[in-house]
Amino acid sequence: MKNNRKLLIGVLTFVLLLLAACDDSSDDSSAKPDNQSDSNNAAESTDDNAANSDESAENGSDNMESENADANENDETPSNESTQDEENTSANDTGSLKEEYLKKLKETKKETDELINNPTDSSTYAMKNAEGKRFDIWDGLLNEVYQILEEQLPPEEMEQLRKEQREWIEYRDDTAKEASLEYEGGTHEQLEYTAVMNNLTEERCFELVEGYMK
Repeated sequence: MKNNRKLLIGVLTFVLLLLAACDDSSDDSSAKPDNQSDSNNAAESTDDNAANSDESAENGSDNMESENADANENDETPSNESTQDEENTSANDTGSLKEEYLKKLKETKKETDELINNPTDSSTYAMKNAEGKRFDIWDGLLNEVYQILEEQLPPEEMEQLRKEQREWIEYRDDTAKEASLEYEGGTHEQLEYTAVMNNLTEERCFELVEGYMK
C-alpha cells in the first residue's frame, strides 16, 4: 500500500512538472511574436521617417529652385525695363532733335530774311555783304545737318544720300551760274549767283531735316 502511494505521488509530481514546463514554453512562444511585432513596427517607423525625410528634402529642393527662379525673374525684370527705358529715351532724343532743328531752321530763315530785306543801305555792296552773311549761315547749317545724318542713318542709306548730295551740289552751282548770266558783266552778276545759291541751300536744309533726320 505504501509502495502504491509513493508511485502515485511520483506520477502526480511528474505530471505537474510536465504541465509547468509546457506553460513556460507557451509563454516563450507568445513573447517571440510580440518581440518580432515590436521589431517590425520599429523598422516600419524607421522607414516612414526616412521617407518623410526624403520627401522633406525634395520639397526643400523644389522650394529652393522655385525661389531661385523667382529671383532670376526679378533680376531680369529691371534689366528689361532698363532696356525699354533706354530705347524710349533714345526715340525721344531723336524725335526732339528733329523738332529742334526744324525750329532752328525756321528761326534762321526769319533772321536771314530780315537781313536781306533790311540791308544797311541800298547799295550793291551792302546787298552783297548781306548775301555773303546769309551764305555763311545756311552753308554752316547744311554741314551741321549733314554731319548729324551721318551718325543717324544706316551705311547703305547714307551712301545713297552722299550720291544725292553730290548731284545736288552740281545742280545748285549750275542753277546759280545760269541765273547770274542774266547779269553777266554787270555789278549784280555775283550778287545773283550768291542769292540763288543761298535760296537753294536754305531749301536743302529743310529737305534733309524733314526727309531724313529721325
